[in-house]
Amino acid sequence: MLTETRPAETTEPDALEAPERESTARGGSLKPVLDVLPDSVYDNPTWKGMGYFLRDAAMYLALVAGLVLVSNVFADLAMEVVISLVVSGLFIVGHDAAHGALFKSKRLNSVVGHLAMLPGWHVYEGWVLGHNRIHHPYTVRQGYDFVWHPTTPQEFRAMTRRARLLHRLEWSWMGAGVYYTHQVWWKKMVVGRPPARWAAAIRRDRFMVLGFVAAYAGGLAWLGAATTGTVAGTVWLVVRVVVLPWIGFMYIAASFVHVHHVQPDIRWWKKAEWTKFKAQMEGTTVLAAPKGLNFFIHWIMVHVPHHVDMRIPMYNLEAAAAAIEEAFPGTVHTAPLRFRDFVKSSRLCKLYDFDEARWTTYAEAARAEAGKGEVAA
Repeated sequence: MLTETRPAETTEPDALEAPERESTARGGSLKPVLDVLPDSVYDNPTWKGMGYFLRDAAMYLALVAGLVLVSNVFADLAMEVVISLVVSGLFIVGHDAAHGALFKSKRLNSVVGHLAMLPGWHVYEGWVLGHNRIHHPYTVRQGYDFVWHPTTPQEFRAMTRRARLLHRLEWSWMGAGVYYTHQVWWKKMVVGRPPARWAAAIRRDRFMVLGFVAAYAGGLAWLGAATTGTVAGTVWLVVRVVVLPWIGFMYIAASFVHVHHVQPDIRWWKKAEWTKFKAQMEGTTVLAAPKGLNFFIHWIMVHVPHHVDMRIPMYNLEAAAAAIEEAFPGTVHTAPLRFRDFVKSSRLCKLYDFDEARWTTYAEAARAEAGKGEVAA
């Protein structure tokens, strides 16, 4: 039997007058923000969540069939781009399920979440541990939030030459996918050692992902051998259907998380200075996606309300953002979603000085260090 869970009741939007809301928010609480959210933003009928999942799954299967059957290089290239977006959409559906936002049923969230994350090779329970239990509660907090956690100039200087080169690659716009694959997917989900009470569930899900990828690749290898009769043809079939969509998705995931939490005017906080309000209202963004893109990415760029309350389903994030903006005008970082802004931020935000509370480039950090040396001399 599917168990039913409902979001906690919220107070009416006018429960706190504006001055009281602002005073409470300055104290670091998220309660004034939660109080302005209408009950309707928590509505998550089963048919709606299942509709998004089945639609994305159908598109994924259709594109897999296209990549298997079509050998035209231009058609394949176009399908690789689209299937990367579709895998991203499926992952976002799974992400909503992992938060308990997609359905009222805990069991249905788990089933759909596990399935939706398989094309992206993500370990569901590993994601729940790192994302729900660490990233969300401790967003942009030094030493806690591990996603795009900045390195200080002092830490960078202490690195080996090889480590500094890797950092330069991973913190470039071109290397963002390398960062996410290495620092998040590999270290945290694939080989990381989880706490004892999470170990069994994560180990099970690791085997589930491994079995999916092995069976998927193995079936395509058999099909490739039967239809092409060559090793090259067989390998290329596996690569274009299984591997390239995953690589494309990993880059999309990396760049999206980057623009959510890394901007010149987004501050990371020391433990003593960090508050929930600073983290969830000022530590992420609301970015307006180009027309049509939300068909694939399900409003994931409307990220502030998602951080304010993870229980809000993806299709209600815009309504929640509007309520927050009305109550707290000018607080939320809003901008269009533009690739050039991601490139600009990746160039300006290389290291972070927690004492001065600012991002810095490698060159700026080197000049600052040289200046300290001159003063000391």
